[in-house]
Amino acid sequence: MKEYTVYWIKEEFAKHYYYKSDILYRFIKEYHLNQLRNDLHMQFHYITENFPKDSLTSQLWRQPKNTLGKINSSEMLELGNKREFITLQIEEKHIKFRCETLQDAEALLFPTLRRFHPYLFIMNSEYEDYGWISPAKTITAYNNDQVLYS
Repeated sequence: MKEYTVYWIKEEFAKHYYYKSDILYRFIKEYHLNQLRNDLHMQFHYITENFPKDSLTSQLWRQPKNTLGKINSSEMLELGNKREFITLQIEEKHIKFRCETLQDAEALLFPTLRRFHPYLFIMNSEYEDYGWISPAKTITAYNNDQVLYS
């Protein structure tokens, strides 16, 4: 099983680093390798949001066609259906989950996370797999007052 970690990135940083995800990946990886460095610690906590565990868990419970349960009354949750299965743990600043393939997470976890928040960054440090779970929303503003001259 592969292990992935999901981070809730604040909107202003997500918009700035959406197409620079390699920089964000390297920063988060460096933070986890050197958590005692005060500058990395402060930056990490500045760009990430806390996960509201109770709210997210209740949304996962309400997801249709899936079962959700606790493993031995620990903080680990099991999420599954007839075909897919993942285990996850919701921490303050991240969610860790294990699955056979990302298609399992796409079927069981990602729809709820997308409804929960659009700027979630996922990574697997072991395989240097990383990216956003939602596509970028392109908003183009058109100003009627502007005139182009040739």
